[in-house]
Amino acid sequence: MPWPRMTCLEFLLAPAKLVSKGGNPWGAVLYTWALVQLVLLAGKLNTIAGIVTVFYLMAYAAIDLACLALEWASAPNFRPTFRLFSWHSCLLGILSCLVMMFLINPAYASGSIVLLLLLLGTIHFRSGSSSWGYISQALIFHQVRKYLLLLDVRKEHVKFWRPQILLMVSNPRTSCQLIKFINDLKKGGLYILGHVETGDLDSLPSDPVQAHYSFWLSLVDKLNVKAFVDLTLSPTVRHGTQQLLRITGLGGMKPNTLVLGFYDNACPDDYFLQDSAFTPGLSPRDDPFGVDATSLQAHFPPVRSPEMPHHVNPKEYVAIICDALKMHKNIVLARNFSSLLRPGTPGSDAAMYIDVWPLDLLRPQASAYVDVCSLFLLQMACILNMAASWRRYQLRVFLCVESRSSSGSGASNGWLAAEMKFRELLAKLRIRASIRVVAWDRVAILRGQNSEGQGLTREPIPAEYLNAANRVVAEEGGAESAVRFLYLPRPPADSALHECYLEELDTLTVGLGPTLLIQGLTPVTCTEL
Repeated sequence: MPWPRMTCLEFLLAPAKLVSKGGNPWGAVLYTWALVQLVLLAGKLNTIAGIVTVFYLMAYAAIDLACLALEWASAPNFRPTFRLFSWHSCLLGILSCLVMMFLINPAYASGSIVLLLLLLGTIHFRSGSSSWGYISQALIFHQVRKYLLLLDVRKEHVKFWRPQILLMVSNPRTSCQLIKFINDLKKGGLYILGHVETGDLDSLPSDPVQAHYSFWLSLVDKLNVKAFVDLTLSPTVRHGTQQLLRITGLGGMKPNTLVLGFYDNACPDDYFLQDSAFTPGLSPRDDPFGVDATSLQAHFPPVRSPEMPHHVNPKEYVAIICDALKMHKNIVLARNFSSLLRPGTPGSDAAMYIDVWPLDLLRPQASAYVDVCSLFLLQMACILNMAASWRRYQLRVFLCVESRSSSGSGASNGWLAAEMKFRELLAKLRIRASIRVVAWDRVAILRGQNSEGQGLTREPIPAEYLNAANRVVAEEGGAESAVRFLYLPRPPADSALHECYLEELDTLTVGLGPTLLIQGLTPVTCTEL
């Protein structure tokens, strides 16, 4: 069993804890005697008096500072009995102590301040959790509340848009790679991990969700992501997701994008068995709040086996997508992220590009290249490329172009015109990306009758077309593609076609590696001053 780690301050004070069999603290006595001898070695009473006075004044200044912080934090339990107390008296006390310290001896005053800061830093970064509470948390709460009230949703502008993401997580054991990836994609925006516990509170003695928060917060700490956690209890996953979409966030900080894992029958991997942070005895970081790797392993359920049913059926999964679109939330479906090779990991050097396919591949003739969803795809890919760990990758945009002329020169001119037009768009959007034109005729011919004008209640798309589109995306990207961004078409209005819609998405994206299917509803780019 590994020895418990000791902080520097605990190591220095360890001899003072030694006691005799009768309980006499002889260790503390000897420790104090040694410290007194060190002080007496100064040899001059005036020198010792100056040092002691400076430290006394520093202690009084620290007490005044603590009272000032409590007063500014508006802590309800801070009720001083001194009738003349106010933040003005605290501030006056701090300034008076500091002035007297420097009048006595500037060198001693400066040294005591440096020593105090070193002690505070050591206690803050190396000590465990405290039962005294944290004044920093009270101050942060006070300031955050004040600025959230100033964050007015009526003053939002497209130029300052950023993704505010709600990622629905069924089991963290299978979602850790996706959780880390979305952390790179948020670009300083709100990031919330959502989870739905199925059940009925009327039939339970207490709310089971409350006891789970500490485990989820420890998971966030171990994954080193900047995310909030929001859990809910609901009879179904769909209703729980609706709850989180409505009430998650506060004021102007509410999610505008819902991220879901893809619905397929693939056997998920257990990430907890691959990362040493979740291995008992090998975790590089101790949790000061008592939730270690062993507790996390025991709390979260094992991964789903191929024989076990999903928590939601295909119709309910597509219904969740429809619900989010009705609430005007952008949708992202993430597939195959268990195979994601993050930048800097072994084997990631082969991948060089972030690929974007801005055309609706299910209905390529019913959608234009430059619509809200296509621009949303480009924006999200650009945001990922701006993250520090993804900066070495290059954006690559694929244009699927059909020939409008039987002659080769006419087709070439059409491709060149499409490329030039899209390059002008990228220049206006200030997005650096290479453009590759893909001949789409051999795929489009398999599409059959044009679905344009049929709305969302269309006929099923031929499997030959979907397989051909899947092969083109796989071959054009190859092993150099780290992540693919694809256009997610809206689900059919007829719920009877939801399973067919999901099967089409499955066929289109099977075997493509890490892929994001995105449906963007809100404008996110602006070319005006």
